[in-house]
Amino acid sequence: MEPGERDALSVRERLFHDWVRECLICALLFTSLYLLCHVVIARFKKHADFTTVHDDEDATVNRIALWMCTFTLAVSLGAVLLLPFSIISNEVLLSFPQNYYIQWLNGSLVHGLWNLIFLFSNLSLVFLMPFAYFFTEAEGFAGSKKGIMARVYETFVVLLLLTLLVLGMVWVASAIIDNDAASRESLYDLWEYYLPYLYSCISLFGMLLLLLCTPFGLSRMFTVTGKLLVKPRLLEDLDEQLSCTGFEEAAISRKISSSTASCWLNLNVAVLREKLLVIRSRRMALELRQRASPWQRNLGYPLAMLCLLALTGISVLVVCVHVLELLLYDAAMPRGTQDAPLGKVSFSIFGSFGAALQVILIFYLMVSSVVGFYSSSLFMRLLPQKQDTPMTKIIGNCVSLLVLSSALPVFSRTLGITRFDLLGDFGRFDWLGNFYLVFLYNVLFAALAALCLVKKFTWAVQAELIRAFGLHKLSLPVARTRQPCKMS
Repeated sequence: MEPGERDALSVRERLFHDWVRECLICALLFTSLYLLCHVVIARFKKHADFTTVHDDEDATVNRIALWMCTFTLAVSLGAVLLLPFSIISNEVLLSFPQNYYIQWLNGSLVHGLWNLIFLFSNLSLVFLMPFAYFFTEAEGFAGSKKGIMARVYETFVVLLLLTLLVLGMVWVASAIIDNDAASRESLYDLWEYYLPYLYSCISLFGMLLLLLCTPFGLSRMFTVTGKLLVKPRLLEDLDEQLSCTGFEEAAISRKISSSTASCWLNLNVAVLREKLLVIRSRRMALELRQRASPWQRNLGYPLAMLCLLALTGISVLVVCVHVLELLLYDAAMPRGTQDAPLGKVSFSIFGSFGAALQVILIFYLMVSSVVGFYSSSLFMRLLPQKQDTPMTKIIGNCVSLLVLSSALPVFSRTLGITRFDLLGDFGRFDWLGNFYLVFLYNVLFAALAALCLVKKFTWAVQAELIRAFGLHKLSLPVARTRQPCKMS
């Protein structure tokens, strides 16, 4: 064998080994995410929907839909971790450029993960979640033999009709917006143009949803954290709450005992017992909070509030600085690249510290958006309940989380939270190059976040001061103005 052939063979072997290694790493990462999401969904699903005692067919259908929901939730979690993983990988390669044990962490792997998340997001939104919903609702065509296959046939027919409807609507909308022959003909290319165009519309909807939910979630994070942590005694009177809860428990226990002893009282014992269980759980939680250590009470709550305030202030400050950069530099636009170098330069002016801060801000904004999403009156009904969430609600939650998480990389890059360029098809969205749209988005986010925070702290400080000085216990008299009597 000649030296040239030997070199070509070694190159092909190296490329083959690199490809196998990347496939193994992606498979291990996705398997870990799938198992984690399966544990999460199993905690919230209703077990009665999966029992085979009454109807084995319904249980099988729900189990198949559960597998699709777990896959979709794993893709959502992967989309959340996509940008932080890329930022951390870039900093690791910068810190250890010649280390043999991290050579697997290269640009090819990161690009492959971005493309896989984009592909799986399209697959879940366009096919898996609609199929799971129609599959759980299907009963088979009238006159056909009942069974799993009858439901599959009906689901495929409904899904095909829905696909044709969506294709026609998007084609007509694109033809109206871009009224030229080239744009209309490009829509015939289903894989190269139509699916990225449809995903661009879904991503734009997710960006609008994040614009509304994230500022509201930033203000709600203080309330949610305050409920989870033990407040100082100046801000919370646990003794009074325990006494009130004890009186309520004793009153309901007396009602239950009197209703069982006497046949003259018409009381719903089942409702009373459920209420008693709720009050007892509340009393036990209050007792645990009362037994908290002074360090946890006087140090944990202020530190948590200060961290939330610092993260929120830094997020709003970064967005305000990015607004100024948009006016001065054209490079601040969130345009994606297909061949971004990895491990060449840091994407933060503060180095590794700035990259770590970017990762923390991305996770904080995602958690805030989820909190704001489930706290809004429009989506509050989707909030899952432990061991009591039906299959249709699980599907709705998975779709909502996938829309939010798949828009998170574009959201973070548009607001200037990170300078890491969007890779793959995430950076091919046409509206990312529109200066007026990006500038207006940043200004609206900063204004809404500032408005929500000012309103939150104004009312929160007023309520805490009233509670701290005990003014909420006073029954202040209301002055009434008397109308003079008219003499006839």
